[in-house]
Amino acid sequence: MNTPELLTPLPRRLVETAVRTALEEDLGLVGDITTDPIIPADARGAASIVVREPACIAGLDLAEAAFRALDADVNFERLVEDGGTAEAGTAIGRVEGLTRALLTGERTALNFLGRLCGIATLTAAYVAAVDGTGARIADTRKTTPGLRGLEKYAVRCGGGVNHRFGLYDAVLVKDNHIAAAGGIGAALSHLRARGGHMVKIEVEVDTLDQLREALAHPIDAVLLDNMDPATLKEAVTIADGQVVTEASGGVTLESVAEIARTGVDLISVGALTHSPRNLDSSLEWER
Repeated sequence: MNTPELLTPLPRRLVETAVRTALEEDLGLVGDITTDPIIPADARGAASIVVREPACIAGLDLAEAAFRALDADVNFERLVEDGGTAEAGTAIGRVEGLTRALLTGERTALNFLGRLCGIATLTAAYVAAVDGTGARIADTRKTTPGLRGLEKYAVRCGGGVNHRFGLYDAVLVKDNHIAAAGGIGAALSHLRARGGHMVKIEVEVDTLDQLREALAHPIDAVLLDNMDPATLKEAVTIADGQVVTEASGGVTLESVAEIARTGVDLISVGALTHSPRNLDSSLEWER
């Protein structure tokens, strides 16, 4: 998990856009045809958001925004902050406002919380597994289209770090780039001249020979792809602190500690965002 006060909040525009899109998907052209006929327009209510299993929390901004989009005067109280933890059965928030808004916004709020808390909780498990090794857990671009910024935020809530956000903010020369260009040297030959001085360059390598070839060029990091622990340890020795070393490929909770002990700086885990289990949570009405 991450210390809540150290987290950079989600940009308001990102939150509002995601929530608006989700509510439009749920409400369609006519709105909530269950809630509106049953509940008077001026009725008010209150409910608690409860997690049903141990969790690292992420996504409260989105939950609040879902209710606030339907009732601008809603009162949303956070009982646990993003980046904090909660045991099963714990209320992490309380919401009070127009009953229609609470019932209509419930699923959108819980969907965001379930997804992001699931990512944060899985990330926290990986971070705990490598504790004391010096290795950091990073995400990848294997994210849900349209939700990348939110999912990478959840990784930070769980104590992980973000890899590049997209194709625009860092260079990663992958195996297919190398194959298409005709080799590592050919792929790297024009990057420094065409990239800005602030842009980092990372090269993916599959073998120790490729690693040595990559290190002959002015690069910043190497992605050591699908190497076994013994090979990773040798790769770290060869790199000798010249560049950041990142292990990647098929990392699991069962294997991550052994990988971390090889001395790599980073371990990137696609599963953080492509295979998390949604956290079970509920909106419990106060009677």
